[in-house]
Amino acid sequence: MKFLRLSRRQFIAAALLATPGAVFADAKYLEPTWLKVRRLRIGNGPPAHRFVHFTDLHHKGDRNYLKAVVDQINSLAPEFICFTGDIIEEEKYLAEALEILSGIKAPMFGVPGNHDYWSKVSFAPIHKCFNTTGGAWLMDEHRVIAGGKINLIGITCNHNNQALLPLDPARKNLLLMHYPAWVKKLAGQRLDLMLAGYSHGGQVRIPFYGPLVVPFGVDEYDWGLYQTPAGPFYVNAGIGYIYSYNFCFNCRPEITVVEI
Repeated sequence: MKFLRLSRRQFIAAALLATPGAVFADAKYLEPTWLKVRRLRIGNGPPAHRFVHFTDLHHKGDRNYLKAVVDQINSLAPEFICFTGDIIEEEKYLAEALEILSGIKAPMFGVPGNHDYWSKVSFAPIHKCFNTTGGAWLMDEHRVIAGGKINLIGITCNHNNQALLPLDPARKNLLLMHYPAWVKKLAGQRLDLMLAGYSHGGQVRIPFYGPLVVPFGVDEYDWGLYQTPAGPFYVNAGIGYIYSYNFCFNCRPEITVVEI
């Protein structure tokens, strides 16, 4: 008797058709808080730096989950941490989110996302939280970090003149931004790595197809590593979910360990 061998994607596709109840249970109750640690290597030589990228918390009051995220990041012992926007959707959750994030044990650098603006919160306590870790909340600013080896740039994606970046040819240039499609504005410049969030990977990804839907400002950069004219570009699937859309399928929340 011959047995049919299925790839992982074929198996998921078959499960999607055969067991809709199991798929719903996975998307609703398992994947939304099933953290994945993804590892990313940039460049061909031995890596000189190791850091963590996470994004899109959308904290809604689940203390245990956010604490687990912070504990996981700390367990990875990164040199520094990059965050690419959307701490909260509503002001009432900001204090709790910052209280838990203050437990980060490495310099944390971040940029705002659209929900950080839409919530109309003061950025002053966010600045304080990030500064306390030894990092910074970057509002169209850059910092020289990692013993003078990295020029870390953070942009708010609010002005077209941000497409002209303060690059430093003597250092590795890293860029933090929220909107993935913004990478198209950087043509003619070359960075060692760019990081973004916002897309959530679509949250629901159908095998052989991709995300069911992504928001405006993503374009083709919905999730993963891309090679662009401006350099390598990674779009992180994020930690939380948008509003009450608490479903994830084939798109687990992620923390990314980057070696460069």
